[in-house]
Amino acid sequence: MYPYYYRVNNWENVLHALHQSLFAEEMVCAMSSELFHIPETQGLEGNAEMHNHLVPASYHRVTAVGSAQRLMNGEQQQSIIETMSACIMNAEAQDKQVRQGLNTMERNASPSYKPVIAVIIMWQEQAEYYLNQAREASQLLGVSFSGESEEYNYN
Repeated sequence: MYPYYYRVNNWENVLHALHQSLFAEEMVCAMSSELFHIPETQGLEGNAEMHNHLVPASYHRVTAVGSAQRLMNGEQQQSIIETMSACIMNAEAQDKQVRQGLNTMERNASPSYKPVIAVIIMWQEQAEYYLNQAREASQLLGVSFSGESEEYNYN
């Protein structure tokens, strides 16, 4: 399924991009969650719905980072590569819904909070950009992203 050469290359670029994506995701989570604790934004339309997708997007990023770290450490099981690539695809799918929620929040925010939402959107863009960089770096190592992503229920 995957060519042999991914086993002899370095996973450092993949891991770095995933770390950067996760860091940006942390900022999206922290800033958007804070809005639940500010009286003027507690009920901001789109925030709760956005979090329904932000939580699984974060989970998939964390799992992808852990998988890439294992590969960086020298593990070579095909199942680790498949887990990482599935989690990248799942995070990408969730990001589309996160983006819709952020757009709803931006439309409904009061003028004083629109700049805050704009910063959250900038962090989301960074999270998506670096996730795409991780995908591209993985593909250079021979990882395939063909096929549909599968959402797994780990509860």
